[in-house]
Formats: sequence, structure tokens, C-alpha cells
Amino acid sequence: MKTGPTVPAWTLAVAAMLSVQLGSALSLGIIDTIGPAGTAWLRLTIGAVIFIAVARPSLRTLRRADLPVVLGLGVTTGVQTIAFLAAIERLPLGTCVAIEFLGPLSVAALRSHSRRALAWPALALAGVVPLTEPWHARVDLTGLAFAVLAALGWASYVMLTQRLGDRFSGLTGLSLTVPVAAVTAAIIGIPQAAGHITVSVIAAAGGLAMLLPVLPYALELLALRRMTHLAFGTLMALEPAMGVLLGLLILGQDPSVMKVLGIVLVVGAGAAAQRRGERGPATPTETTKTASSPALT
Repeated sequence: MKTGPTVPAWTLAVAAMLSVQLGSALSLGIIDTIGPAGTAWLRLTIGAVIFIAVARPSLRTLRRADLPVVLGLGVTTGVQTIAFLAAIERLPLGTCVAIEFLGPLSVAALRSHSRRALAWPALALAGVVPLTEPWHARVDLTGLAFAVLAALGWASYVMLTQRLGDRFSGLTGLSLTVPVAAVTAAIIGIPQAAGHITVSVIAAAGGLAMLLPVLPYALELLALRRMTHLAFGTLMALEPAMGVLLGLLILGQDPSVMKVLGIVLVVGAGAAAQRRGERGPATPTETTKTASSPALT
């Protein structure tokens, strides 16, 4: 029996990253109304409802030993989401994505146990300098601090997600951690959004929740079933460039020549770092661990 043509796996991965960056760019509209923490709280809350409805996790399967990882990953996700949204409120989208990308890139380099691998985060960091243009004496230090916090959050998220993947499969892990992330964001998000929540705001947050993290996770899961982690990781290096492109097309953030050079350095460092990656035979646990790591930006 003949089957129809299949969509190339790399297009699914690219679509997932575009969904992430599109959701980030479109978040600025709602951020102006309910703030970055309020946006994070609403988006994570709706996302949590969707994941619970789809995965229907049973709390009976949650062991006491699982709690530190579930709670740690949930809190990390909540803080990371707030930090990134607060960063893009103050800095160009491409700049924020490039700085945030330093987190997982550094984790990959450190885990390679190779001194040469440390050159790639250093090269990416060199690329961040022209992105921030400190010689113009107009660096938004608050925005930069939020972007660095988001990078630390993403690095922690990758490591904690790997541990979570050893305990849960499929969407179960996310259906447990995203509600924790929503509660974490609520601490700041509810007071920030209070008095500004309308039906249109809730509808917009619902759309953003589909873009981040629901749709990217599904696309990444499909892609990783048909491509190596090395290929997927190399494609991830394109995210900063996608951030610049969508920042230009949607937000009118016209990058200077120096900023384009910075993006090229960051993307090149990310791609080069992945070229030395190794992957053994794929297992369901490995797929779960890798698929869930970038989807909650």
C-alpha cells in the first residue's frame, strides 16, 4: 500500500522554532497591557490546562523522589518565562534570544568534557558584544540582566528536564511541571495583571499558549522521531537569527550591521558546538528529554 509524501523532519523542527519566536514577538502586545509576569502567568496557566487535558496525569504515579525534580523544573520554567518576557520588553528580540542561547550552549560545552568545546560559548559571548553595543553607552542593564537570568534558567531547564525524562514519558512530565510554573509566575503575575484582564486579553493569552509551548512541543516530538539529536541541536542554533528576522518583520526592529555580525557569530558558535555531538541509539526516554527542553521559552 502506497503512502502519501511525508513532511521532511527538518521542516517540523524549523516550524517549532518559528512558533517559539513568533509567540515571543506577539507577546509584546499583551505585555503592554498586563506586564511580562502577567503575560507569563496567563500563558503558562492556559498551557497547563491544555497539557493536563491531553495527558491526564495521575498523581498516584508521582513518587516522593520525583518531587524535587518536578518542583525544581516547574519553578525554573516560571522564572525563566518571566525573565525572558521582561527582557524582550526592553531589548530587541534577536538580542534576547542570542543571550538566552548562551545558557544551553554552555551546558553542551561543559558536558563535552573538552577544553576546545569551551571556545564556542566564548565565540557566542563575543557575538553578544556587538548585539548590545556597549560603546554607545545606552545599554539597558535591566534588560540585559533579565536576558542573562533567562539564559541561566534555560541552562537549568535543560539539565532538570533530562532528569525528569528518566521518570516520565510523553507529555506526563510537562503536565506536572507546567502547572507548577504557572503557580510560580502567579506570585508576581496576578498582582501585575490585576485590573487589566479582559476577554480579549484572555483570548490573546490562549493563542500565545498554543504557540508556546503546545505547538512547538508537538512539532519537536514528531521531528525527533525521524532525525538525530545532533541534527536537531544544529538547527536550534538558527533561533537567534529567527528572532532577528521576526523582530524586523513584526516589530520593526531594524538590526544594525554590527548586530547582524553578532548574530552570525552566535549562530556559527551554536552550529559548530553541535558538530562534535554524539548520539547513541535513540530511546523513548532520550526523545522525551530532548523534545521538551526548548519548548517553553
